[in-house]
Amino acid sequence: MAKILIVYYSRKGENYWNGGLKNISKGNTERVAEFIQKAVGGDLFEVETVKPYSESYMTCIEEAKAELRAKARPEIKAFPENFDDYDTIFVGYPNWWGTMPMCMFTLLEKYDFSDKTVIPFCTNEGSGMGGSERDLKKLCVGATVKQGLAIHGAESAESESKVAAWAKKSV
Repeated sequence: MAKILIVYYSRKGENYWNGGLKNISKGNTERVAEFIQKAVGGDLFEVETVKPYSESYMTCIEEAKAELRAKARPEIKAFPENFDDYDTIFVGYPNWWGTMPMCMFTLLEKYDFSDKTVIPFCTNEGSGMGGSERDLKKLCVGATVKQGLAIHGAESAESESKVAAWAKKSV
């Protein structure tokens, strides 16, 4: 049986939500990650940046755009332990500017993905997976990157059955 790791970055607080801004106590991507764990097991690992993004959503996305343009690699607080022990890695993130937040690049560039299976998932407000699957294939050399799942962020709390069915089919 596969040893599963679910790594994700998620944003709590002020978020874009159905055309407006809303404060949420749990990030959309975190919620989806928890649904995956409930469906297929595995260990959860939340990626946290050393320098937090702005609490203002509008400022946060401008920070994210600047990081993307600079190809920045923001420092993260910790890395998963025993990464080599996992053979299946779910990778979750909000779609910011057509791909993953740059802190996910910081994480993924650290590891050897030879003979691993990578299964992406993202939350978004209409942009789907964007180019993130292409970026994952470049970052995770040697891995089998499966088709990802995009969940509309504002519907993440109601997505458990959809997420569970996809996760079970993906492992």
